[in-house]
Amino acid sequence: QVQLVESGGGLVQAGGSLRLSCAASGNIFGITVMGWYRQAPGKQRELVADSTSAGSTTYADSVKGRFTISRDNAKNTVTLQMNSLKPGDTAVYYCNLNSTRYRWDFWGQGTQVTVSS
Repeated sequence: QVQLVESGGGLVQAGGSLRLSCAASGNIFGITVMGWYRQAPGKQRELVADSTSAGSTTYADSVKGRFTISRDNAKNTVTLQMNSLKPGDTAVYYCNLNSTRYRWDFWGQGTQVTVSS
C-alpha cells in the first residue's frame, strides 16, 4: 500500500514561482514513474512532468523551460519547481506513482495552483 502526500500549492501572480512537493510512503521498489498531472475546470487531466527511478524525465511542451522535476529515490520524493507561471497553469495538480510491472497506480489528493493575471 502506497500513500502520496502533496504540498506547495497556492495563489501566485503571473511571473511568480511555486514549488510542489510529493512524498510517497509504503513498500516501494523496482522501476517506477513519479510525476505530476494537472486538471483545469472543464478539461481532462494532463501530464505535466514525470521522472522514472532510472533517471529519465518527460515534460509537457507547454511547461518546457519553465518547470523542473526532481526526484530523490532514497527519500521517495518528487518536486516540481514552477517558474514564470502563467494564468493558464491554473489547475489542481496531482502527484502520481505508477508501475506497469507491479500494476501500481497511486494518486495524491491534489493541490490547487492558482495564477492570477
